[in-house]
Amino acid sequence: MTEAGPITLHPSDTVAILPSKVAKGSDPLNTGNPLPVAVAGGHKIARAAHRVGDSIVKYGQIIGTATQAIAPGDHVHTHNCAFSAHDQDYQIGVDLDAARAAIPQAAPRTFMGYRRENGQVGTRNYIALCATVNCSATVIRRAAFELENSGALEPYENVDGVVAFAHGTGCGMAASGRGFEMLQRVLWGHATHPNVGAAVFVGLGCETMQVARMKAVYGDDRADRFHGLTIQDTGGTRATIEAIKALVLELLPEVNRISRTPCPASDLKVALQCGGSDGYSGITANPALGAASDLLVALGGTAILAETPEIYGAEQLLLRRAVNDDVAQKLIGQIRWWERYTEMNDGSMDNNPSPGNKAGGLTTILEKSLGAAAKGGATPLAAVYDYAEQVNAPGFVFMDTPGYDPVSVTGQIAGGAQVTVFTTGRGSAFGSKPAPTLKLATNEALFNAMPDDMDINCGDILTRGVPVADKGAEILDRLLALASGEKSKSELLGLGDHEFVPWQVGAVM
Repeated sequence: MTEAGPITLHPSDTVAILPSKVAKGSDPLNTGNPLPVAVAGGHKIARAAHRVGDSIVKYGQIIGTATQAIAPGDHVHTHNCAFSAHDQDYQIGVDLDAARAAIPQAAPRTFMGYRRENGQVGTRNYIALCATVNCSATVIRRAAFELENSGALEPYENVDGVVAFAHGTGCGMAASGRGFEMLQRVLWGHATHPNVGAAVFVGLGCETMQVARMKAVYGDDRADRFHGLTIQDTGGTRATIEAIKALVLELLPEVNRISRTPCPASDLKVALQCGGSDGYSGITANPALGAASDLLVALGGTAILAETPEIYGAEQLLLRRAVNDDVAQKLIGQIRWWERYTEMNDGSMDNNPSPGNKAGGLTTILEKSLGAAAKGGATPLAAVYDYAEQVNAPGFVFMDTPGYDPVSVTGQIAGGAQVTVFTTGRGSAFGSKPAPTLKLATNEALFNAMPDDMDINCGDILTRGVPVADKGAEILDRLLALASGEKSKSELLGLGDHEFVPWQVGAVM
């Protein structure tokens, strides 16, 4: 793939993609219809004439409907293309054999991880302070800040830091049901995460979300590494901050005692994410991450795709490679729930793309989703999970989350992901804890413009003709290095303390 001319992704496509900006008066497809204005790279131009109501096709799939007549060579975007119905005549499992054949051959790989006594494997070793309620957010943040700035952690080279998982809920909510269960899963999943060496639950004391209830639901088999206290029992705000600090100082020697050892790549669970997407996302970084995901699956690891609203319009491609009907029906149920949820809140599944996505060339959610789904590669869909549910199946899996990146990644990490890989075309300042984030730039201009944020340049797939498979291998190499302790750009910047955002569903009471 080179920048010689517009890119056609599928023979049936009615649009082509501009690899770079073209000037006013240009005629990239030699249609005899020069563009009346300059058009940015990543945007689409028509390969064929469209009448009003005709389907507009990219990736071999419908991405929208023409709202006015479109001549060959015209710029195709929000002014003449609108969201429309898409193919929901699902053909479950018809591509399963091809998906199994798509699992590549791969020699065993290892990384240097922290093997816990209970068999979990971490890529980092944090002490976590978990607020059960918003009322205890300040004390855990203040305690973490004071500890990090006191120099007390410096002697403990195997401890990555103290991180505060504060949030805006935990009370004023129903004491049962979907919203309560999701928050419970998020808090438990972070406290017992393989990247956490010890955790301290901190509550006010009278809130809805109680640690004792969590223990009753999940049991104590993974609770050997956490402790708890409340502000009301400890004597107030300042006394609780001091108590947290004293407890952490006691825990540090034990948490530091672990060291990295060789672990098979099959122990890795990787969160797949994209944010600030553009017209290049679906042709560079996302397919490259898909190639890396396939390699990880071949090694016995787990690749976790998420963001249900951002696979809308592409779900049929996942369902065609579902391993069984139960897996497919769970994903279909999640799609139907989102359709009802957005309608109930006077919204639309096409509330995305964002203004930045549109500036980058993405016109409808159908187009964005088809590019986003490429992160999941080509192997079988092995399992589908609810938000923050523990991921226990190896292979390519899906988790139901919103498209909002902090909320989505919070759920994937709670489910057990030890590393996040995040593609971006517009430029996203994102990081995550306790699972670090590796960021992939979809275009070379972004990689050069934000060098402190971007880990890997995928723009060279276009500018230098680097094969997608080769870029996928490069991503896997960097992923294993990150899992072994190499710092990502987002870690070096200190990002991740404010990206813990549990999904809130249900009435605030």
